[in-house]
Amino acid sequence: MLDRPTANAPSLDAAPRLGPPKPDMLTLDQAKAMDVGTMADVFKEHINPGQFHFMKLLGFHKVKVERAEGMFYVDQNGRKILDFFGGFGSLAFGHNHPRILDARKTFQDEKRHEIAIAFLSQYAAALAKNVAACSPGELDMVFLGSSGSEAMEAAIKVAERASGRKNCKIVHAENSFHGKTKGVLSITDSPLYKGEFKLVDNTYRVPFGDLAALTAVVRSDPDVGVVVLETVQGGGGIVEATTEYWQGVRALCDQHKVIWVADEVQCGYGRTGRFYAFEHHGVVPDVTALAKSFGGGKAAMAAMIARRDVYMKAYGTPKTAMIHAHATFGGIGEGCATSIEALNTLYDEDLIGNAEVVGAYLKERLQAIQAKYPSIVKDVRGRGLMVGLEFHDFSQTLPFALRPVVALLDDKLKGSLSGFIGALLLKDYDCLVAFTEYNRNVIRLEPPLICSHENVDQFCDALDDLLGRGIVSIVKDFVKTQMG
Repeated sequence: MLDRPTANAPSLDAAPRLGPPKPDMLTLDQAKAMDVGTMADVFKEHINPGQFHFMKLLGFHKVKVERAEGMFYVDQNGRKILDFFGGFGSLAFGHNHPRILDARKTFQDEKRHEIAIAFLSQYAAALAKNVAACSPGELDMVFLGSSGSEAMEAAIKVAERASGRKNCKIVHAENSFHGKTKGVLSITDSPLYKGEFKLVDNTYRVPFGDLAALTAVVRSDPDVGVVVLETVQGGGGIVEATTEYWQGVRALCDQHKVIWVADEVQCGYGRTGRFYAFEHHGVVPDVTALAKSFGGGKAAMAAMIARRDVYMKAYGTPKTAMIHAHATFGGIGEGCATSIEALNTLYDEDLIGNAEVVGAYLKERLQAIQAKYPSIVKDVRGRGLMVGLEFHDFSQTLPFALRPVVALLDDKLKGSLSGFIGALLLKDYDCLVAFTEYNRNVIRLEPPLICSHENVDQFCDALDDLLGRGIVSIVKDFVKTQMG
């Protein structure tokens, strides 16, 4: 046996530092104690000063969330803020659902393993089985990740490999949003997000919901191997296509042996009153993706789900199995445990049914508001608890004599009215809403699936009262918030 080197180890109290000195960092207690002014300064200095500009414009920079529970945030002044934003659909269970908290605490108390790279994970395996059980048709092979972008990257890669095309082309829709990582950014229809990045160019862009346009592209180029579509366009302003369209997409892809990828990152997981939004149309894609609420509002979790034959064509041999295997944190233990409990809770508490019923009530109340203020509210659309409230261009809300002059500025003013209304809903009525990437005249409503009729009444009563002020007063009141 080799002799080990000896060392005269000093006592722990007197042990010299072996590494570099500790930087001047904030402690957890100091972070928790930050006031809104300090938060703003640090955000501008170290995160995103440009984004802070918009937060300040809407008045969001004045809020420090001290805790959150159910349908509400609670700020530094004890004010309860009704959450109709829902983290773009990330809070199906509301804030800090007790069942999900208990599951996470149990996992921590038992000191369960997190990273499952060398060994199999019972939690990842169970979660994949549960996702397959929730998915219709032959959707049963699951890739676990941490974000919607990651799940969609996995989706387009498995589809491209399974398509069999050597020079595979991918079709996507106008006003699409599939993520900001470089692969899915190539099929995200946003010049702003694309910036001047060098992206893949094997893509076609077609109008959303236009079967004739999609058919023409697929038939014109035999290299088209993948069609990627959001079932409901969230960033596009809560835009749906008809059942005839989706059934046509399925038939077209079958006819030409093209892989159809349905992006359900935002519209899936029960939000529209079905587990997947495509289930409303009696069709099943070849590949789909979930994220947002998949982690129960407490974990960053996502999943790509593919038909077995599609997955096996792409990665079905030992030689190809590791081409797109799970990343380091794919299938992380506590995240999977959280998602397992969340899926069970989704069905045990009938939250999908609640989304359908309460969502219909929300839409009914908003349509009544539209009828009351037709010169302000242009459209109410969506289904379940994924609803878009579209306002007219600014000029159309003004007295008739002013419209021709102001209409020249409508493009520059687009989104201003929704911004004014969103800011005043927060300031004066304690209601939080979201906005959209492409149609800036739309307010996006995606409250948690635990939303009640009473929550809908609180929000709609607030909106009704605010619109009752009239456009001139709304603008004046917003300007006062900026001067203050």
